Amino acid sequence: MASLKQISSVMSFSGLQKVYEHQSEVLKCAMKFAIYLPPLCETKKVPVLYWLSGLTCTEQNFITKAGSQRYAAEQGLAIVAPDTSPRGCGIEGEEDSWDFGTGAGFYVDATEEKWKTNYNMYSYVTKELPTLIKEHFPVLPDKQSIFGHSMGGHGALICALKNPGMYKSVSAFSPICNPMNCPWGQKAFTGYLGPDREKWKEWDATELVKKYKGPPLSYILIDVGKADSFLEDGQLLPQNFVDACRQGNVPAVLRVQEGYDHSYYFIASYMSDHILHHSEALNG
Repeated sequence: MASLKQISSVMSFSGLQKVYEHQSEVLKCAMKFAIYLPPLCETKKVPVLYWLSGLTCTEQNFITKAGSQRYAAEQGLAIVAPDTSPRGCGIEGEEDSWDFGTGAGFYVDATEEKWKTNYNMYSYVTKELPTLIKEHFPVLPDKQSIFGHSMGGHGALICALKNPGMYKSVSAFSPICNPMNCPWGQKAFTGYLGPDREKWKEWDATELVKKYKGPPLSYILIDVGKADSFLEDGQLLPQNFVDACRQGNVPAVLRVQEGYDHSYYFIASYMSDHILHHSEALNG
């Protein structure tokens, strides 16, 4: 059993918000993750919900800004929030940009020589981390769901679509829905995966959903702020994803929320909706 080092633990809504550090075999570095354990954990195992954060974030952004603990306590859900990339790997250029390298792992498994040893966030999120959580915490191994924001929304969508049956439900705030066709995604995919756009399709939710053949994912819930400058700039492209969902016969609901931007103020405003969405799939 892999060892964990507890970094912090605080009570929140009668549950415990904890942060741990461990040595990742997949990423070849020390990694931190946060986990909220609802009060129900004292008497039984609970479903687990994974949250993937966006560019520049750590495990701290979600647990301090999203306001998720109250709703997770009410619904009896554990929530796990990992970091967004490997850190301190000593790779030339990993600290040069805010949207590539450190804090910007894009939830892919890199194939380019320079990055492939460490930048394997997809395998970390879908394999190593869930194994660790099931070994150390009172969670139900067959009841997990996933959601995220921006880059993490992209991550949540591709994790669910690439692993039919692994997650009971998926949702996203302001996700990068079609990274092949936006500047953020093109920069990340070129760097981590190389120039072959055919390979990019395996990491693009809009492409993946067209051929999804797995068990139903409830419906995919997406919230986007209408005043989000990144929506206006063509970084998110949620309509492309919704159109592809129709093509793949996958139910999706896109809600464009008037007046909201890309920030955690937006996320906190609709966090209850998303946790209820997942609770229905996990506890129903």
